[in-house]
Amino acid sequence: MAPEKEVAPKEDGQEEEQVVNPWEVSAGKGGIDYDKLVDQFGCRRIDAALVDRVARITAAPPHRFLRRGLFFAHRDLSELLLDLYERGEKLYLYTGRGPSSEALHFGHLIPFMFTKYLQDVFKVPLVIQLTDDEKFLWKNLTVQECKRLARENAKDIIACGFDIQRTFIFTDFGFVGGKFYENMIQIARCVTYNKAVGIFGFSPEDHIGKVSFPPVQAAPSFPSSFPHLFGDNDQLRCLIPCAIDQDPYFRMTRDVAPRLGYQKPSLIESRFFPALQACGENTKMSASDPNSAIYVTDSPKEIKNKINRYAFSGGQDSVELHRKLGANLDVDVPINYLNFFLEDDDELERIKMEYKEGRMLTGEVKQRLVTVLSELVARHQRARAQVTEEIVDAFMAVRPLPNMFD
Repeated sequence: MAPEKEVAPKEDGQEEEQVVNPWEVSAGKGGIDYDKLVDQFGCRRIDAALVDRVARITAAPPHRFLRRGLFFAHRDLSELLLDLYERGEKLYLYTGRGPSSEALHFGHLIPFMFTKYLQDVFKVPLVIQLTDDEKFLWKNLTVQECKRLARENAKDIIACGFDIQRTFIFTDFGFVGGKFYENMIQIARCVTYNKAVGIFGFSPEDHIGKVSFPPVQAAPSFPSSFPHLFGDNDQLRCLIPCAIDQDPYFRMTRDVAPRLGYQKPSLIESRFFPALQACGENTKMSASDPNSAIYVTDSPKEIKNKINRYAFSGGQDSVELHRKLGANLDVDVPINYLNFFLEDDDELERIKMEYKEGRMLTGEVKQRLVTVLSELVARHQRARAQVTEEIVDAFMAVRPLPNMFD
């Protein structure tokens, strides 16, 4: 998938204009306007009725990311998930990662945690694309380094708990060819250069490698790209969990699909995971600033230090004032992080109420967050330690998955 993006600051006096695309996320003081994004991209909000229907169809509680509106927008989720799936039709999942760092931070984990939930409740196959070629095109990295980082990132992804009987992980350098490449070329012929510029904002200074990349990320949306998995079933529907900045890729893909005789992929899209220093939720964590992110390699001491020193607080300047006025939850990063990672809804609401009313102090909220994140990271580190090179090879092996719909 797309590279990590820095949230670009605005110059003094510069008009604030929101920019969200696969390579840049930029917003003004108010942060990302998600309502504006939904209107601009033409996707739809996920409402309570849709969440309730997902719970009924799966006979499982909806994931906290879904019930709390963190995955908040969709394309054709109702038609794919609710209508066709209820009638017994099959689907597969597709998500990915652009590997440019040794380890993942929590912002990178969000789509994989949610995809794991989707695979578990729907019991469907999953393809995970590692775009090592994209990183070579956008970053100052060698081909060999991109390939090495892809395997390292694969270990973190596998540690999320995906079912090897239903999961195929591939790198572009290692897999692209055959039917996959045929689909890439067919997609490319359907998209004019002017249309690509309009969708992705390419400039005359961009090399042609960047312009040629979008079909690579589009091709996994079509089951015929994976004949070893799906055979001749080129009408199998695809559901893509991703952050909303990836939407331009799949708007292009959905536009092309009918011209190639394929089904349009459906999307379920998330908000950004905010940086520690952010004021409010409508920002994005960046891997370029290590102090803005919690990594899955961080120790409990590092997590505690980052939260206590850098996590933006909505509490008041003094205990006396805080007891009187309470906290501003809209800008408080620890509350936002607990919204992502504290499973217990009742505890979360209690913390919010106590903190908002001034009965709970910033230090207490941060301590609860440190505990939650430290436990999550410790579980992840234990799982990753069990992922050997042989296990990575097994997930990446080009093989049929005979029990993928069982």
